[in-house]
Amino acid sequence: MSGKTTIFWNKAYGALLSEKTKERSENTIIGIAVLGFVVHLSLIILSNLGIVETTFGSGLLDNPIASIYTPFSFILVYEVYLLVYFLPKSITYYIGKQYEIILLVLIRRLFKDLAQLDLEKSWFSSEDDLQFTYDIGATLVIFALIFGFYYLNGKRDAVKKGKLQQQEQTLRFIETKKKLAILLIIVLVFLAAYSFGNYFSQLFFDVSHSVDSIKDINNIFFDEFFTILILCDVLLLLISYTHTSSFRSVIRNSGFVISTILIKVSFSTEGILNNLLIVSAISFGVLMLFIHNLYEKIEPQEKIEE
Repeated sequence: MSGKTTIFWNKAYGALLSEKTKERSENTIIGIAVLGFVVHLSLIILSNLGIVETTFGSGLLDNPIASIYTPFSFILVYEVYLLVYFLPKSITYYIGKQYEIILLVLIRRLFKDLAQLDLEKSWFSSEDDLQFTYDIGATLVIFALIFGFYYLNGKRDAVKKGKLQQQEQTLRFIETKKKLAILLIIVLVFLAAYSFGNYFSQLFFDVSHSVDSIKDINNIFFDEFFTILILCDVLLLLISYTHTSSFRSVIRNSGFVISTILIKVSFSTEGILNNLLIVSAISFGVLMLFIHNLYEKIEPQEKIEE
């Protein structure tokens, strides 16, 4: 029974999260993104010509620049897949992908902000113009923070090279993460189908809801998505207790969970507070990794002294 179970998990992992599946997913998403861009741009042109009349769109059918919003949405879907793909391989790359996703959400929102800029009013008196300012500033800061995060992780990987083979406990932890990644892919597919299906159902068929009463289009799927990630991160943290006795690793992973929770909280805020929470969340994760690396440097010396 144990052998059959192992075969099942290996086949499921190969079908959903192998390198070949990743390449196929990338090619598929690129094709869908291009198609989505063309369709969105066509709808904008038809709307501006008066051929197609719409009472919805949340500002996404007013300006051709907004058509870039659609392909970025599909790229974000692929980033979600990559996040799960990296989960069994490295906790830090898994967290880094979470930061990349929230940055892409911000960049996607920037294209929506660009289409709604009001240059006739004073820049600081327009809410849309101010939101664009907050978003573009936060984008630059977060991009730099993500660079710092991967730079710190790269230095950590270089230190680890040449060490002995992974211990049996670590290998068991990797197998556990593979199973969790498989389950996470399945959950995210159903979550995406439900979130987008529910949004479009309200948008087109529920006459009791106006567009303004429907959840902000930028947060569709990703609000629930980060809730799932928090649960997943907490589960990984608990599992890690059984596979490591390293104080620094436990604290680092706990810090990553707090960082993910702060990102989730940002979805319930607007304006500059939203940007500050996201920047604070990622800054906290980067600092936790930096301090963890300092501990890793002094650890060999501690062992020698013992």
